[in-house]
Amino acid sequence: MATVIIALGSNLDNPLEQLTQAGRFLDELSDLPVLRSPIYISEPVGPSENDFLNTVAVIETDQSPESLFEKLKAQEKKQGRPSRYPKWTARTLDLDIISYDDLVVQTDSLIIPHNEYTKRLFVLLPLKDVFPEWQDPSTAQHIDDLIAKADKLKISKTDLNW
Repeated sequence: MATVIIALGSNLDNPLEQLTQAGRFLDELSDLPVLRSPIYISEPVGPSENDFLNTVAVIETDQSPESLFEKLKAQEKKQGRPSRYPKWTARTLDLDIISYDDLVVQTDSLIIPHNEYTKRLFVLLPLKDVFPEWQDPSTAQHIDDLIAKADKLKISKTDLNW
């Protein structure tokens, strides 16, 4: 069974409900109870005007990385995200595989660890909440070092539950 870290984000169509619905989906997908980080609110990266709600979930699964990726993309679509979209725009739901055990995967459609996560405080801070001693599987950098090097943006932890 693989331990998989998934980053979630939403800033359209009731973002808290979008995260809650995605959480129910992850509950069904995971073979063990889902570990959830607190929800953060952050300013958008790129042209979107609405702040994002962001969180991290940890699931346990026997699914292959490719199969899991396809199911995550199908859930995004089910929750109103178009299959084609401009990068860094507003969205109902974003589900990204940050890590899958200690695998490093690079194919045309899937990159694990996610290629942008080390720059994103809205992934790193929730990740630190669930794994305070996290180390990147490809570089062995500690979560604290990644946070120190990440692009700065306005972000704060909320008391919202999902």
